[in-house]
Amino acid sequence: MLELFLKSFLTLFVVMDPVGLVPVFVALAGDRPHRTQVLIARKAVLVAGGLLTFFYFFGRELLGHLGISLEALRIAGGVLLFRIATEMVFAHHERETEEERDEALGRADISVFPLAIPLLVGPGALASVLVLGAEAKGVPYGFAVVLLTAYLVLFLAYLFLRGATAVRRALGRTGVNVVTRVLGLLLAALAVQYVADGVKGLL
Repeated sequence: MLELFLKSFLTLFVVMDPVGLVPVFVALAGDRPHRTQVLIARKAVLVAGGLLTFFYFFGRELLGHLGISLEALRIAGGVLLFRIATEMVFAHHERETEEERDEALGRADISVFPLAIPLLVGPGALASVLVLGAEAKGVPYGFAVVLLTAYLVLFLAYLFLRGATAVRRALGRTGVNVVTRVLGLLLAALAVQYVADGVKGLL
């Protein structure tokens, strides 16, 4: 159970990358009152948590209807995570297109889009939750461990977003990039392992 918790926490923390979200959040909501920033962060985390929970319980059925095996999902998830990891290593924090960013800047409410989706919960996070859920089946209360870990990471993301201005000031751009690069290296290793496990399952 402890091993599953640590793997789930590490995977979801580096995929969601709360530290890397700080400069993005400051750019999108830094000019708004602190109370408004807190409300935006809270709503974004709640929406992200709801989406992860829904996908955790019903995602495999959806994949089954589409004829997609878990092994194929592992490989696809690994490829997606490796792409995210590459961007993190090179300190590219772009998880949305330029058009999406321009639209977000003009929105009154950025909590659902782009903050919850795709910044907090993107394809990598959804794929990770499904893969972790499959690995949790042989562990007592494994499903609860994965879900509670996901909620813990989202709570940490909320704390980082709530104090985004202070965190940005304390770490600076260089500090954020250093943390993001280290997490990117760990995510790259996890991505390779996902692909290896998927290929092994297909053979």
